[in-house]
Amino acid sequence: MKKMPATIPDSILLRKGARTTRDVPRDVLALLNVGRIESVNLCEWLIVDQRRLAEAVFAEHDWADLLAEVEAAFASTPKRTALKDIIAIGDVLARRLGGKRTFAATYRALLGHPSDIVRSWGAYLVGRGDWLDLPARLARIRPLAADRNAGVREIAWMAVRNHLAAELEPAIALLAEWSLDADPNIRRFASEATRPRGVWCRHIERLKQEPELGLPILEPLRADSSKYVQDSVGNWLNDASKSRPDWVREVCARWRKEGKGAERILKRGLRTLNKA
Repeated sequence: MKKMPATIPDSILLRKGARTTRDVPRDVLALLNVGRIESVNLCEWLIVDQRRLAEAVFAEHDWADLLAEVEAAFASTPKRTALKDIIAIGDVLARRLGGKRTFAATYRALLGHPSDIVRSWGAYLVGRGDWLDLPARLARIRPLAADRNAGVREIAWMAVRNHLAAELEPAIALLAEWSLDADPNIRRFASEATRPRGVWCRHIERLKQEPELGLPILEPLRADSSKYVQDSVGNWLNDASKSRPDWVREVCARWRKEGKGAERILKRGLRTLNKA
């Protein structure tokens, strides 16, 4: 096996990423598969061999005995995908190392790792921790919601979304505070995690029928300076427009009249209705 470089050259660290999975350089893929670097785009993220990555990471932390469970989880997963592999490994770690006595050390090991995939396993460690109440769960997912890697930030909200939906009013009250945070990644999490329909996730039926419940999160974000946040808020409204079109029209009209709604948000929020 080719020896890994002691130091990683800037040509790899500062790469933009291949446009197709087929074009990812072999030396980049080798480093991704042992957790030395993080993926920089979806093409890289999709082709990481998480079985090899788990072997490398588990060896670092004396978790090698968990590999058989990972293999079993993979074997029982139909039509494996990168996301399903992340969830499977996160589930194994949560089940074996996510209890009250072992959680903190496992959490630190995963969140401090250079690999974005490994940090994403950490999101499911948080998401699957049955002993965590909602405030504690959100406190522990927060560093991942603010992660430097966009992929980790997506996994962060996916990992806790079911818990937010199950305790919707308390979740909205807590996330309304996140809407005021200085970090746009945190503000965006509050919106993205509560989208009525969302992407790659179950819908939140109550918010499809009662989108007004989300206003404590949306109102502080209606003129947000970040396009990253604006797009999420616009998508939130567009989700709601598919079941409550009149409500979305009213909110957008009010924000426009008050001069406090970013035009990008309003255009994005009304796009399905305007097409119709």
